[in-house]
Amino acid sequence: MECKVPNMQPRYNIAPGQLIPAIISDQGKRRLGQLKWGLVPSCAQDEKNEFKMINARAETLTEKPAFRRLYERKRCIVPADGFYEWQQRAGGKQPTRIMMKTEEPFAFAGLYDTWTNPAGKKLHSCTIITTKPNEVVRDIHDRMPVILRQQDEALWLNREHYDADLLQSLLVPYDPAQMRAYPVPSIVGSPKKRCAGVHSRNS
Repeated sequence: MECKVPNMQPRYNIAPGQLIPAIISDQGKRRLGQLKWGLVPSCAQDEKNEFKMINARAETLTEKPAFRRLYERKRCIVPADGFYEWQQRAGGKQPTRIMMKTEEPFAFAGLYDTWTNPAGKKLHSCTIITTKPNEVVRDIHDRMPVILRQQDEALWLNREHYDADLLQSLLVPYDPAQMRAYPVPSIVGSPKKRCAGVHSRNS
């Protein structure tokens, strides 16, 4: 995933387990901060399994206990201006950058929580919601992150308003006419660079 946020250093190689910029609503005001990418629910016994929860499937948010409560009260958005997926080809996996045609930043829909260890230290973490791919992503991967339309961001962040059906209507593939994808060098997958796309695992 890529992210450029005002007053923060641009980062092009954000991987699961690292801190990522995120926006939440606090008493009606938006707050920008950093969350660890890989959700550790407040009820978890430890923080060892966070990488397994880097994504949450939009279709099952109300079914899984770890996500249901957060879906009601702890929604966030993650700003970015691009993300990577790896396409399987005859010669191996080809990394592909996916972004808006305008190159403008956008917002992923996410959930967040705070876990406290026995010593009282708090860990703030998040997961990014995924949905079915649109026509731009379909030939590259079978899932894509939910990208919110700008006019829907306030509704998603509003902690005082919970309408499961209305919120679910936002968790759909983004308009493919506004997006484009192109191959990038394989170095984006180098562990030394700590590169990763928004992995669309079947969470």
